[in-house]
Amino acid sequence: MSEPRSVADDAPVFVISVAAQLAGMHAQTLRQYDRLGLVSPGRTAGGGRRYSPRDVALLREVQRLSQEDGVNLAGIKRIIELESQVEALQDRVRELLAEVDDARHRAAAAEAAATGFRADTGYPAPGTALVVWRPRGPRSSR
Repeated sequence: MSEPRSVADDAPVFVISVAAQLAGMHAQTLRQYDRLGLVSPGRTAGGGRRYSPRDVALLREVQRLSQEDGVNLAGIKRIIELESQVEALQDRVRELLAEVDDARHRAAAAEAAATGFRADTGYPAPGTALVVWRPRGPRSSR
C-alpha cells in the first residue's frame, strides 16, 4: 500500500456535491456564493466547479459568520476582502523585512571591507592590521 499524499491547500479537487457535504451546506448555496463572489472555486475546462480545501474552510467561515454572528452576505464579502488584503500586506511586510535585513548585512560587509575591520567583531581583519613603528629617541644608560 502506498502512503496517502497530502493535498495542497489551494488544489481544486472537490466537485460541488462533495464540497457542499464537507461544508455542511446545499450545493445551491455554493452556487449562490459563487455568483455573489464570496467563494470562487476553480473551474475545469468544461466549466465545472472544483473546490479546494481552502475553499471548503472559507465556506464554513461564511456559514459561521452568517448563522452565529448574524452578518449579512454583503458584510461577509467585505470581511473576506479585508482579510485577503491584510494577508497580502503581511506577506509584503515579510518580504520588505527580509530585504532590509539583507541590505543591512551587505552594508555592514561593505563598511568592514572599506575600513579593514571585520563587521562581526570590530577587530581588524586578518592581514589588514597596520603597525607603525617609531623609534624612541636615544636611550640613556643607567
